[in-house]
Amino acid sequence: MSVGMAAPRAPYACDPDSSRGRLVAEPPSRTRSPFRRDCDRVIHSTAFRRLKYKTQVFVFHEGDHYRTRLTHSLEVAQIARALARQLGLDEDLTETLALAHDLGHPPFGHAGERALDACLKEFGGFDHNAQTLRVVTSLEHRYPEFDGLNLTWESLEGIVKHNGPLTDRGGAPVGRYREHGVPVGIASYDKTYDLELWSFASLEAQVAAVADDIAYDAHDIDDGLRAGLFRIDDLKIMPLMAEIIGTIDAHYPDLDDDRRGAELVRELISHFIGAVFAEAERNLSAVKPQSAQDVRQQSRALIGFPVAASEEEAAIKAFLYQHMYRHKRVVRVMADAEQILFDLFARYQNSPDHLPPEWLAGAEDENKADRARRIGNFIAGMTDRFALTEHQRLFDLTPDLR
Repeated sequence: MSVGMAAPRAPYACDPDSSRGRLVAEPPSRTRSPFRRDCDRVIHSTAFRRLKYKTQVFVFHEGDHYRTRLTHSLEVAQIARALARQLGLDEDLTETLALAHDLGHPPFGHAGERALDACLKEFGGFDHNAQTLRVVTSLEHRYPEFDGLNLTWESLEGIVKHNGPLTDRGGAPVGRYREHGVPVGIASYDKTYDLELWSFASLEAQVAAVADDIAYDAHDIDDGLRAGLFRIDDLKIMPLMAEIIGTIDAHYPDLDDDRRGAELVRELISHFIGAVFAEAERNLSAVKPQSAQDVRQQSRALIGFPVAASEEEAAIKAFLYQHMYRHKRVVRVMADAEQILFDLFARYQNSPDHLPPEWLAGAEDENKADRARRIGNFIAGMTDRFALTEHQRLFDLTPDLR
């Protein structure tokens, strides 16, 4: 089958008619599958709307054309749907996971996550996947019969495990969680609703994860070019980029740099989608899973980059780390952004009455750890501009972040 053609539903796809259901039982929708209903709930959530003013690298007021968490999530969903369609997976579940994957990110991108992790170190730290789970299971307050969004088991599993298992079958943390353990929010929720942390997630979740990598690399190149942190010809130090740029220049010798950059991003996305699709076909042909549960029982992910593309993708990340994430302008702004969150966390800890009234309800008898987590939840939900506004309200001097 050629790339771009829609495949019939595959036996290894998640079947909405066979969903394991929701923690709180609900009557089925008359017009939507369970996974489509999940996706709609994510789109209509407050946390999803806030992604508009949460940034990846550049703070919200730097320009209208830089990516935000919202535009990034939409781009991830587009790439993920394309792959899901080619592989015969459930597109609604794939889109749900793509759109939900960043709901737990705090303001100011990775700088905000580092700051909150440091503030909460004594109380289990901060993990954005765990925070996303909190958002969709408790922090959203939109429905009369439950907190959160009451998503299906398959959506919750994909949110938690899209990057692979968190434990072995005996419950011991693995991979990135081996040193510090499974994040508190995930471990506690798993006791209520077993997400089988030892297994791989569905192919829909695996597709959403690799789509995140593709979108991240492509749009950070685009944003870095737009910001003038590097020039398009600087990218030629990477063989893949040199090849793509060379092809573009051969076809369009008089193209301006803005259009060269846009064409580069398009070709890069197409290249990685094609590579992931080919690798998935090879893996699926070798394993021949006959159900979504067969996928979960595998000893490795079946969706990912082949070796050559993985090396190309790693080279892009290394370039971006050196030329963008560690650029002196970005580092300076992000250091100031971290300090804003440190200041806010300390102020709320010392003076809880500075929290909004709705965030103080039920806080009278909570212990130090619960109060810290409450403050962390409040800050994690902030947009960049609200965090700045709060800091200006509570402090005499607020960094400009420009």
